Amino acid sequence: MSMENIFKSSLGEECGIAAVWDSKSFKTENPERLDDAARSVFYALFSLQHRGQEAAGMAVSNGKHIRVFKKPGLVSNIFTENDISNLQGYAAIGHTRYSTTGSSSLGNIQPFYIETMHGPIALAHNGNLVNAPYLRQKLLEGGVGLSSTSDTEVMIMMLAAAKGDSWTERIASCMREWEGAFSIAVLTVEGIYIARDPWGFRPLCVGSFQDGVSIAASESCALLTLGCKDFTEVKAGEILKLVDNGAELCMQLPPKEPLSPCIFEYVYFARPDSVWNKASVHMSRVNFGKELAKNSPVEADIVIAIPDSSRSAAIGYSQESGIPYDEGFSKNRYIGRTFIQPTQKLRDQGVAMKFNILSEAVEGKRIIVVDDSIVRGSTMGPLIKMLRSAGAKEVHIRIASPPVRYSCFMGVDMGDPENLIAHKKSVEEIREHIGADSLVYLSQESMLKAMKDAGANTHFCCACFDGKYPVDVSAAADKNSFE
Repeated sequence: MSMENIFKSSLGEECGIAAVWDSKSFKTENPERLDDAARSVFYALFSLQHRGQEAAGMAVSNGKHIRVFKKPGLVSNIFTENDISNLQGYAAIGHTRYSTTGSSSLGNIQPFYIETMHGPIALAHNGNLVNAPYLRQKLLEGGVGLSSTSDTEVMIMMLAAAKGDSWTERIASCMREWEGAFSIAVLTVEGIYIARDPWGFRPLCVGSFQDGVSIAASESCALLTLGCKDFTEVKAGEILKLVDNGAELCMQLPPKEPLSPCIFEYVYFARPDSVWNKASVHMSRVNFGKELAKNSPVEADIVIAIPDSSRSAAIGYSQESGIPYDEGFSKNRYIGRTFIQPTQKLRDQGVAMKFNILSEAVEGKRIIVVDDSIVRGSTMGPLIKMLRSAGAKEVHIRIASPPVRYSCFMGVDMGDPENLIAHKKSVEEIREHIGADSLVYLSQESMLKAMKDAGANTHFCCACFDGKYPVDVSAAADKNSFE
């Protein structure tokens, strides 16, 4: 397959998963606690809403059966009090979704659930398998019927047919065949298993938030929401089982070298109050801003951020430069993130509805605008026009990451490179296109230095910036190729 065909559209998926084990609710047979696992997963998913806004779902086990509830929409709109009360069980997993491999159809909403010869299982998955086309074809040739276009269905069907005397062995057997990004939660009637790919692309952490209750989630912010202050990160290649006070290691597959956690989690996706690879997301972004200020100084009156994910970087730029930080935009937080909406039409409408200018703050000022990234280039131009219309004298753009030039195959919907503005335009051409007085990106070298200063001691996947993929992506599929 040529690289041109590979890049027809994005393959990534940015989702959030959560799992809660609460055996005490059934051991005590307290009717007021029979839905505690589901209720806790609901709040965890609510904390992970930024990772996907198209759909959400939950699967709950009472030790005999697994019940699944899932719908399109936001977490707070999908689950009613009655829904949560009916999801009774001591083990629950949940998922909030943004579609990429597979469209946003109802059949692709997670968790996936099937009956197997080993009992019922449900699966929630954050990531993307680059060898999904091969694995899917292998299942079809073996007579397995598929009802969706998601690589997650491929994974659960493989688990159902996997050899092994335990779920640990079956999960490990499949993990040896899966290539790409996957942080997963597998719900069985005997318990919950969680695992992370050997490259460590996507985050996953685990802890306990009260006696006998354990939780796993994509980001630590979800654990903090439930009162879990002490947590550990699931290591690359680990398979764990949730137990009464945390998780026990079932198996450790050899991690890949070098590890390749996604740098874009720090740039944009993760919530600032999360910690991953021992690095605070907030402090990492503050350091991005400080490095920008060191390497791209400019005379200005104020520094402003494009809310919300660039606020930390703007604070760092202000601290390093000594230029006062101020708020320049008022954001409607009830509008979804424009970057992770699935169509250009929705993205364009989102920009128009999402921001208003605080004219008093920007009128007559030379302004430094800090943003986390420029992906398609459809947002920045209109925002600069709004600032100039409000009386800004100069608008200098500082981007707290390198230019996004390549598609992501490991879990972020970057889109077709032809739609990535930095793939086809130089920095100067982008500056002219968006109408800025100056435009400077953070260099990859400075970005990695900032991560080290924040405490992260690891290699990162920076393929969206430099095109150096940690895995072979030549067999990867187009987002909707299974439709």
